[in-house]
Amino acid sequence: MTVCGIVLAAGAGTRFGGPKALARTPAGAPWVARAVGALRAAGCDPIVVVLGAAADEARRLVPPDAVVVSAAAWEQGLSASVRAGLDAAAASSAVAALLVPVDVPELPASACRRIMRDAEAHALRQAVYRGRPGHPVLIGRAHWSQLADELTGDAGAGAFLRAHGAARIECADLWHGRDRDTPA
Repeated sequence: MTVCGIVLAAGAGTRFGGPKALARTPAGAPWVARAVGALRAAGCDPIVVVLGAAADEARRLVPPDAVVVSAAAWEQGLSASVRAGLDAAAASSAVAALLVPVDVPELPASACRRIMRDAEAHALRQAVYRGRPGHPVLIGRAHWSQLADELTGDAGAGAFLRAHGAARIECADLWHGRDRDTPA
């Protein structure tokens, strides 16, 4: 049973001041490489990185063991990125996809492993942090087509997860769960 890891890194990062796919930690580590590393350490295979804004520049920051795909309509919002990632995952034998945005550079592999434990094709799970929804999220293969059909604009899988009763898995003991929407 394999789980495909998907890093969503296509956005322009308007609140952030530029594409988050180009962001680095204070020590200089690319966020995109950190996300791939967390997914790899958790056991995801394959790992897909979805790029859009500044794709040519960002591609150089992606570790060579990850598959890079372009979200052709990335300007339309997060929905285009999720669809591109799920399309790429569909070419694999993965039973589920573990989705993370690029703006969680502190994401530990332990949170990924907790969410993907015993993954199967009908699974729907979301990490929560003291009850607050966060990442990663696990989407079983049986849901990929319906999710892709329902996504629009700058919305991710949140509404789908709520509507379909995704299991909420508490992960606050592993990490704070916050993403980075601003540079500070």
